[in-house]
Amino acid sequence: MKTIPFSDVECALQVVAETAIANEAYFSELDGQCGDGDFGASLATGFRVVLKEWPALDRSSVGAFLSKVGVIITSNVGGCSGPIWGTGFIRAAGVSRDKQELSVPDLAAMLRCAIEGIMARGGAKLGDKTILDALEPVARLLEEWSTRPDPSPGNELLQKAAETAGAVAEKSRPWTARRGRQSFTGERSGGTLDPGIVAVGVLLKALSETFATAPKN
Repeated sequence: MKTIPFSDVECALQVVAETAIANEAYFSELDGQCGDGDFGASLATGFRVVLKEWPALDRSSVGAFLSKVGVIITSNVGGCSGPIWGTGFIRAAGVSRDKQELSVPDLAAMLRCAIEGIMARGGAKLGDKTILDALEPVARLLEEWSTRPDPSPGNELLQKAAETAGAVAEKSRPWTARRGRQSFTGERSGGTLDPGIVAVGVLLKALSETFATAPKN
């Protein structure tokens, strides 16, 4: 079974950070329809600090690396985004403690723990039109992939993950938000895209495109 080396974990985090920054205006525009309009700016702020501190991040293990990213985001991003996204990284880090590489079962366990942590931190559940609705089907995909005779990672899995998360944006558009800033607008949130859900799809698509064109060793 093939695994994901630490170098790919670093590359993935860098792509996530750069993509979040590049989509700052877009994510904020989406948030402005029913929220504070600062989601994109908040997310970009956190990842700018991550990139600023990039050379000094703890690389003793995958868990240590992700934990530091989570702490940076939690410490530098206000509102709902900092605690939610930071918690996700920190909970995922707990599962990958002392690991130098990751398997698909590791990824599945990490995302599942991240989801549980986000639910506990924000009080949201599936169907509330939050980031959880994009993360949950990706977690199920990883868990199902893990049951294969050879659950190796690859471009096909990453593409499926991006497509799975991306589809949730339109699927959830008619829903009424029940958690987060958008929930304050009540029924008016129906018919709008949730910026957190969109962000998950955009970030996974960027990862899929990056690794699809990466040179094979």
